Amino acid sequence: MKVFCNGLDLAQAVLKVSKALSQRTPNPILENIKITAQNDSLKLTATDLDLTIEDTIVAEVEMDGEALVNGRFFSEYTRKMTDGQIELNMTDGNLLKIRYQDSASDIRTQDVDEFPPLNEIDDSINFGITQKEFKNLINKVVFSVAADDARPILQGVLFEIEDQTITAVALDGYRLAKCNKSLKSASAAMSVIVPAHSLEEICKLLGDGDEVVTVYRQRNLLKVDIGSTKVLTRLLEGDFINYKQILPSEFLSEASINKKQFEDSLERASLLTRHTKTNQVRLDLKGTLMQINSDADFASINEKVAIKLAGKDIFIAFNVRFLSEALKAINDDFIKLKFNKPESPCIITSVGDGDYLYLVLPIRVKG
Repeated sequence: MKVFCNGLDLAQAVLKVSKALSQRTPNPILENIKITAQNDSLKLTATDLDLTIEDTIVAEVEMDGEALVNGRFFSEYTRKMTDGQIELNMTDGNLLKIRYQDSASDIRTQDVDEFPPLNEIDDSINFGITQKEFKNLINKVVFSVAADDARPILQGVLFEIEDQTITAVALDGYRLAKCNKSLKSASAAMSVIVPAHSLEEICKLLGDGDEVVTVYRQRNLLKVDIGSTKVLTRLLEGDFINYKQILPSEFLSEASINKKQFEDSLERASLLTRHTKTNQVRLDLKGTLMQINSDADFASINEKVAIKLAGKDIFIAFNVRFLSEALKAINDDFIKLKFNKPESPCIITSVGDGDYLYLVLPIRVKG
């Protein structure tokens, strides 16, 4: 193998694929990045068997070939060579020679044949969505997945596709996040559960433009095509919770509120909740005002925010983190809070026709 490429292009490609390097594995081969030089391009691939990331850059290939190099070292090393051209040369033995400006180094490589073969996915089942919308969809729900592995299926996000619409749902037993987006295309209805870790890495690769991302599904695999970057992830298998049964359809109280004012007040109240076991904040909604209270052994905080309340007054308590994380994902100026009883969940939606819904279970307040 002998190839010339731009140093910045190489560093950026290595950084992308390094996110799929295995952190802890009994198989040390998964700690490597595979380099393939062919047809005027250089392809880099990393995998932990659950997540695979592949990125391709333009290169001047004088001799086709492959190499397998230590991913952590190669990522750190290429970050220091972003100016000018780089030569990668592997002609004899297992040494990859790297020439950069007036410097040179040798990297010992591994046997390429030991790198796991990548799954090929049929392109017949797919959907298309803009990068901006896909990124927004993920960001609006992924924070609500379960953090522990007591119920592995809840460590993923449910994607349901029907009638050119994608619905994403995540929940952890204490809260639920749901978001809908329109698709550019969809070949068929489908339902898949994607690991949150994979979605977080996919989100980092997505831009904020209207370029269309194509997502392919085959059995227990999903492939996301983002231009020169391809991401392959295993899907979670099992039955997701029937979330539609959890969502209430009628409410006794509804309050419209300025999102930023509510968010800022919760942030100030949380300065005390961090010193408590329950992380509790109490909301008292009456007429045109909501009082937000928190306390600890050494202090108390009382915030007041204007609201427009329809229905009954209500006094209810929550884990402040669950409210704050939902609000952080919302871009609207005003939101609506919907309640029934103090022991029933709160629903957060847009005042208008929004694409999101959040459910948060309350904390029982001792009388």
